Amino acid sequence: MVVKGATFRRPQQNGNLKLHVSEKASNAASAGQIDGAIASDQEAKSSSNFFNLSICVGGIYASFLTWGVLQERITTTNYGTATNKEIFKYPVVMNTVQSAFAAALGYLYVLLTRRSRGDLPIYPSQRIVFPLFFVAIISALSSPFGYASLQHVDYITFILAKSCKLLPVMFLHVTLYGKRYPFYKYAVVALVTAGVAIFTLHQSTDSKKKKGADGNSLYGLMLLGINLLFDGLTNSTQDDIYARFKPYTGQQMMCALNIMSTFITTAYLLLSPYLAHTGLGHYVGLDIGNGAGELQAALAFIKRHPTVGWDIVGFAACGAMGQVFIFMTLSIFGSLLLVTVTVTRKMLTMIISVVWFGHRLTGMQWLGVALVFGGIGIEAELNKREKRAKEKEKLSGKKA
Repeated sequence: MVVKGATFRRPQQNGNLKLHVSEKASNAASAGQIDGAIASDQEAKSSSNFFNLSICVGGIYASFLTWGVLQERITTTNYGTATNKEIFKYPVVMNTVQSAFAAALGYLYVLLTRRSRGDLPIYPSQRIVFPLFFVAIISALSSPFGYASLQHVDYITFILAKSCKLLPVMFLHVTLYGKRYPFYKYAVVALVTAGVAIFTLHQSTDSKKKKGADGNSLYGLMLLGINLLFDGLTNSTQDDIYARFKPYTGQQMMCALNIMSTFITTAYLLLSPYLAHTGLGHYVGLDIGNGAGELQAALAFIKRHPTVGWDIVGFAACGAMGQVFIFMTLSIFGSLLLVTVTVTRKMLTMIISVVWFGHRLTGMQWLGVALVFGGIGIEAELNKREKRAKEKEKLSGKKA
């Protein structure tokens, strides 16, 4: 029934319902857009992280694997003849060239990463100069012992021993700084030490023929032990510098130490010919090249065999680039990933040495290798868990 004069009006509720539905649809669309934006942002970050990871890890592997091959070739290759052997025995020259490359590249790295002109000074205070100079001297002394040991031990023993830096570092932290470690770290050190001992004692017949009747000689192992002790002192003092002079970054230390090392080793190379003619110089072995000094003897060697000069340049460039990639990895991804990359890199270096230079290992030596890298891997995994537990505690503390 239609009443005259009356007008039909739609209920107001319907309009409100439509408006409510449209608002819901609009909100859903907005939420979808936000979710899509977040997802795309996460994808972009993920791809960016993967790209950075590829650059850092690839850079470390490429730099240090090449560096390892060149190091073994320079220090063990006979550049002369079967009757007149000539092996490059000038470690300070190698060390000087590498530290000069690393100082230049380290300074460039500081310039590229600092935010302002006064940011990231190489030597932020006078107090830091003496501990840095001490590290530079110890580092400069360490390398010659390591290179000299290669004349008496094979390169794989050298790599395995250099993988055991935890032992001297822990020893010096405990004795000098009174630091204490959890039980598992001592167990790892025992495992790694046992691995090195097994590897060294079960020398292959071929290796014994190359190195002499005793294979890896006690003298060579003693030189390697001194090298490791100096490395441990270097690392423990660096840790102390980082703790005392915060915020001192890796790139600052890289540049500062390499500048000082270059200065120290260059001074030695220039002064050694004058010191060689003294009684002390003769006693400590500075009368290299008939008293001409290590620099002149090395230059004469390179003149006779130019290929070794290019090998040294490549060795120095790879070492400097490797240091930069290490600090990049440390700043972007942290120390946990760096430990994993370092361990696997050393394993690959050893495998490349076996394949490239034709080394042969016995079954017991492979067991020794497994113990060393197994121990290092266990230590890295336990460190990772320990750090994650600490991070969880911090987060729970903040929430509380």
